[in-house]
Amino acid sequence: MTFYKKLSPFYNLAIFYFSISFILRIVLIFHPITQSSFTILESLKIFILGLISDSFVFVLAGIFLWLYLIFLSDSKYSRPSGYIILGFLAVLFLYVASGKSILDEYGGALPRIVLIFIGIKTALFTLFLLLPKWRRKLRFWLFSFVIFLYVLLILQNGLSEYFFWNEFGVKYNFIAVNYLIYTNEVIGNIMQSYPVVPLFSALFVVSGIVTYFIVQKSKSYIDEIPSLKEKLKITLIYSILFAVSLFAVPTLAKTENSKNLFVNELQSNGLYKFYLAFQNNKLDYFKFYKTLPTQEAFTILKEQFPSISGKSTTQEIICDSPESHKNVVLITIESLSADFMKTYGNQENITPFLDSLAQKSLLFTNLYAAGNRTVRGLEAVTLCLPPTAGESVVKREDNKNKFSTGAIFKQKGYNVKFMYGGDAFFDNMQDFYSGNGYQIVDKSSFSPEEITFSNVWGVCDEDMYNKAVKIMNAEGKQNKPFFNHIMTVSNHRPFTYPNNKIDIPGDIKSRDGGVKYTDYALKKFFSMASKQPWFNNTVFVIVADHCASSAGKTELPLDKYRIPAFIYIPNQKPEKCNKLMSQIDLMPTLFGLLHFDYQSKFFGQDVLKPSYKPRAFIATYQDLGLIKDNVLTILSPKQGVKQFALKLDSKDSVSSDFQIDYDQTPLKKQKTNLVNETISYYQSASFLLKEKKYQK
Repeated sequence: MTFYKKLSPFYNLAIFYFSISFILRIVLIFHPITQSSFTILESLKIFILGLISDSFVFVLAGIFLWLYLIFLSDSKYSRPSGYIILGFLAVLFLYVASGKSILDEYGGALPRIVLIFIGIKTALFTLFLLLPKWRRKLRFWLFSFVIFLYVLLILQNGLSEYFFWNEFGVKYNFIAVNYLIYTNEVIGNIMQSYPVVPLFSALFVVSGIVTYFIVQKSKSYIDEIPSLKEKLKITLIYSILFAVSLFAVPTLAKTENSKNLFVNELQSNGLYKFYLAFQNNKLDYFKFYKTLPTQEAFTILKEQFPSISGKSTTQEIICDSPESHKNVVLITIESLSADFMKTYGNQENITPFLDSLAQKSLLFTNLYAAGNRTVRGLEAVTLCLPPTAGESVVKREDNKNKFSTGAIFKQKGYNVKFMYGGDAFFDNMQDFYSGNGYQIVDKSSFSPEEITFSNVWGVCDEDMYNKAVKIMNAEGKQNKPFFNHIMTVSNHRPFTYPNNKIDIPGDIKSRDGGVKYTDYALKKFFSMASKQPWFNNTVFVIVADHCASSAGKTELPLDKYRIPAFIYIPNQKPEKCNKLMSQIDLMPTLFGLLHFDYQSKFFGQDVLKPSYKPRAFIATYQDLGLIKDNVLTILSPKQGVKQFALKLDSKDSVSSDFQIDYDQTPLKKQKTNLVNETISYYQSASFLLKEKKYQK
């Protein structure tokens, strides 16, 4: 048999993998979320460099196949070597099962995983050793199973990349890594969002069919197991390819440098993107980003906060009027993009209550979310500091005893609670809020009769609001003001909610339905609250945590960060604030309305003060942006800096105060003052967190 046939399991699987990757790129190019057209050169880059990258990634992923195939032999089952190997495996199994192995020092699931692996290996070796007549057939089925696993994983990855793109408009990123941690919620979300049974049934059937053809074309490897010399040749070839791939994959990733974000994403390999996201979940600002001398960064920051001194943001906030200790209810609404509301141009009438309430409130028309995940929104309204690189502070180990809005309220004698209809363990919310002095009210606090509807994310918004009103009624009798932060869940995939509430059925899993039900539940909450004795002495702050989607043509598309926000105070005249502002400014502005005197470390500012200088922060987990003076400045890893001139792309049907679309044109010459200001904000925030100087 010619030598190249000995490589048949590798190249047959590779051909299948390349075919799936090619089809996936075609599908993603024509996906509605891919809001871009591509030149011939960009298309060639997507497919040619993408294929080359896929080839090297496949070589790296093939290491397990190589390990399996290279150890196939009949000689190891001969006497006495076969019994010696079996005895060794048995002893190793007992050692790991004893609970006193070196693996147990690492804890977690590792000992159990290794025990299962050794157990399976021992059982299979026993069968091969004691049943020589069945050895050929057993080897064929085991070989088929290994090929099936590879085929299944290739198809599963293709589907996962498609659904991730469908949700976020990018290949795997930091969010995908986070999802591995919260498997219960994520798997539940998938189960409730998609037709899982037919989908996975089809996946297994297709995997079986593909496996049959690959096995038929590759079984010569097990029919005539390669000799030691041939295995050494295979190992030499694979080792060279593996070594080259280790260098080639990251090198090819550097060619993903198009100004069109979709080109970079489509060219990239999803598996490698996942690996990068896993590696970069913690980003040290001082290692990866452009910096200034620390004192210079704080000197520039002092231009924004004249009263600060040294390497600190501490400043005294003094109001001329007496403090008002009204109750405060902060409602952060899941995934509520500004363009869901009628005022921002939506014609579907899916937020009728929010539209009406906004007209009775202090409405902030030009406010930007800090990030594109719930934890970023929670961080912004709780800590009021720019979104630093890597993971949100909410999910970091050092997330307790921070200077927070809750700490200010506690200083003023308030009861402070965080309310969430799901499991507060998700996204580390319980650890963060309890570690910062908040009492937690989550799904575990509900009695069975208090739950009328729930999905994988938690109880529906109506149930959460009913529970909140009960708690606030009890708090209202304590002669002590309360601050309650409520995080909603219903406007999240799978977008299921009780039927017969709105004119969009809850079981059709509609995004518009999720928004409209969220609006409906909020209306019911205000209807209930308005009948309570504490209502007229309460301030309601309503803001989205982030937009529904973050995908766009650029790294930081402005329209994907614009969110609605307003403060409703019963019996007060409505106002409108059109200043450019950030999500981190909302609570300091509220403190200004309540005339609070306090010592602040916040980067967020009271935007109603004459001294406020308009700017906004927007970021992903690695791109850090500042919007100011119609320029977007972006800091990125490897000391990258980009600047874009912002030009409004007006829509005639939308009022000038609510325009959200901007064209972003790269600046030919950097505006150094804005670059340095951006660095000063993000560097000083990172410094304070790193040096533990942002404590309460």
